[in-house]
Amino acid sequence: MKVLHIETGMYLYGGGRQVVWLLRGLATRGVENLLLCPQGSAIAREDFPASVSVDDLPMRGDLDFGFIGRAGRRIERFAPDLVHLHSRRGADWLGAIAARRHGRPVVLSRRVTNPEPGWLAPLKYRLYDRVITISRAIAAELDRAGVPADKVRVVHSAAPPPPRTTWERARFLQEFGLSDKDRVIGMAAQFIRRKGHADLLAALPELLEERPRVQVLLFGQGPLEDEISEEIVDRGLTDRVRAVGFRPDLDAFLGHLEVLVHPARDEGLGVILLQASAAGVPVVATPVGGIPEVIRDGENGVLVPGEGTPALAAALAWVLDDENLRVRLSQAGPGIVAAEFSVDAMVDGNLDVYRELS
Repeated sequence: MKVLHIETGMYLYGGGRQVVWLLRGLATRGVENLLLCPQGSAIAREDFPASVSVDDLPMRGDLDFGFIGRAGRRIERFAPDLVHLHSRRGADWLGAIAARRHGRPVVLSRRVTNPEPGWLAPLKYRLYDRVITISRAIAAELDRAGVPADKVRVVHSAAPPPPRTTWERARFLQEFGLSDKDRVIGMAAQFIRRKGHADLLAALPELLEERPRVQVLLFGQGPLEDEISEEIVDRGLTDRVRAVGFRPDLDAFLGHLEVLVHPARDEGLGVILLQASAAGVPVVATPVGGIPEVIRDGENGVLVPGEGTPALAAALAWVLDDENLRVRLSQAGPGIVAAEFSVDAMVDGNLDVYRELS
């Protein structure tokens, strides 16, 4: 089987990592893959098996109509059995048109829950033979939009086990300027509105005032970086909260966090939640989108009402202060991820969809 993949993200956020793991897994199953990605993108620099070819080409977003021709020429040369579109930024519309012009079946991965305009869904989704959603919540949103159920397949995102070689605690503390007595809360997300950084910052003053050894690290990048940095200053949190940038090596030290907080206002699933649970880190999150499919309240984390600052602060305090709870949540996480969100299961789920069309 030959599959041409289109991934238009510039950075290896959660969706991009899924594509990397998928391509590596498909290669072990005898699938020949061609990945189209933007010039200068992080995924173009990944180390793939020999059966994965990478072609980085100009991609300028939803209005780059020349991408139809550029992608079409690759489709004609590679002659794939199908085309798998992994992201937006031109891939969903323009990539589908290119595939249709060359008579190839089209699969779309949808990773977000935000609703489509009512007039748009019937036009857009007729372009795809199958739509793979990474959570049941996204599938439900498509059902509300009128997308035929026989086109939709749920294949959850995945996370591998933590790497065999991870940082010693001393290296973690040194890297982030922490003391051995510090207790660390982490948040790892793009700096965009829906991730809920503002709700976390509003919840922190009272929590930190009563817990002088707690430090908060914000991992990520995005358009709200300056705004969030200013709010940290305005709230007088500069000695307790730091934005430390995007870390592609997060898995190497994730297990040293006492809690991962994810106060998202909307979320398709949340790969970071899978990574944290796999590393045995308790999670405090909001029950929006696909998050409850990963974080089971009282099992591997605590779910709090969306945009509820007092509830968020109380949940963080509970997990930090109750060692028995923290240990129980920590111990349950790896088993849940291994049983339900393994990379092998994700790869096989995608491959099953391909086989429906080949």
